[in-house]
Amino acid sequence: AAMKQTEGLEGDKMSIIKFEFNPKVGIDNPALTLTEDTDGEGVGEPRFYLLTKDTAETFGFCLHEELGCQGHVIRQIELGGVAQRRGLQDGDRLLQVNGHFVDHMDHVRVVQKIKASGNQVLLAVLDGDSYEAAKSLGRDLSQLLPDDIRPRLCHVTRDKSGFGFSVSCPEGTKGTFQLSVLQDGPAERAGVPPGSWLLELNGDSVKGYSHTQLTKKLKQSGNKVTLLVASSAVEEFYRLRGLRVTAALADTSWLPFKVRELHLVKGPAGYGFLLKEDDCNSGGVGQFLWEVDVGLPAEQAGMKEGDRVLAVNGESIEGLDHEQTVHRIRARDDQVTLLVIDPAGDEFYHSVGFGGMVL
Repeated sequence: AAMKQTEGLEGDKMSIIKFEFNPKVGIDNPALTLTEDTDGEGVGEPRFYLLTKDTAETFGFCLHEELGCQGHVIRQIELGGVAQRRGLQDGDRLLQVNGHFVDHMDHVRVVQKIKASGNQVLLAVLDGDSYEAAKSLGRDLSQLLPDDIRPRLCHVTRDKSGFGFSVSCPEGTKGTFQLSVLQDGPAERAGVPPGSWLLELNGDSVKGYSHTQLTKKLKQSGNKVTLLVASSAVEEFYRLRGLRVTAALADTSWLPFKVRELHLVKGPAGYGFLLKEDDCNSGGVGQFLWEVDVGLPAEQAGMKEGDRVLAVNGESIEGLDHEQTVHRIRARDDQVTLLVIDPAGDEFYHSVGFGGMVL
């Protein structure tokens, strides 16, 4: 997916990005739409779409920033692509990406958010006429959207009292588990909301589990367990729209494993690190940081040996080889910004099937 600058016929400059679609994945998911009835002021309701693709394919639309046209505009919807099949319309305005309100954001930042979503993205849009009407009325568009539509990914470490939650399941059913959370216990401290619904355990869906099977899986988890959970409100949001909640949409702020952004300004002796290509936890190859020199810009920025590079200057390096990554790092003569993760965090995200979504 590449971003480019294009001059319009009238000389207006647009920032355009081509996104990927998958004609095979997610076909069974119905298009996520809300009523188009207006509220008496000519403003319709936002519509939500979950788009899923393969790595080598596109979402099937372009995102424009246009002179004389407010907002982030959906354009060039590919015939037969997933965007068209889900119901995205030319001229729709993008309001939200994976639960983040983006109407007020710089266009390039919005582009980066979609690119960082990997192979699945949840979009909220408003039709062009409704958007213009809302803007003319001075309405706060963020108020048209639900406060929180993201599930949570929580990493719980057992203490002497256990994991700090219990599971209830309607008798004779599978895959429907609600959690009761012990106050100030490990689960609550890890961010598990009381009364939330369990969706995944250690990266695996619990949809087909019986209560006995789930109990066995929990015992096999040892002292640590990773849960994908959704509050009742979030679960209802997805259920009413026929969508499956996945880890790709999750709020990861409760996890103990964080990516780090390192901004390096080159000194007289350079940046002070070496880049090495090596095998990574996902089974492929990655670009790793080694031989971090004491006192030079890399160490001063917080670089650690063994960190894996995820992005360079805001652009993911997924799929790039060593030489291409080096070229990205050298693209700016005297400075570079790297997004990195340490080995423990890298291993964790891949163990729960989160992969590139760590971005």
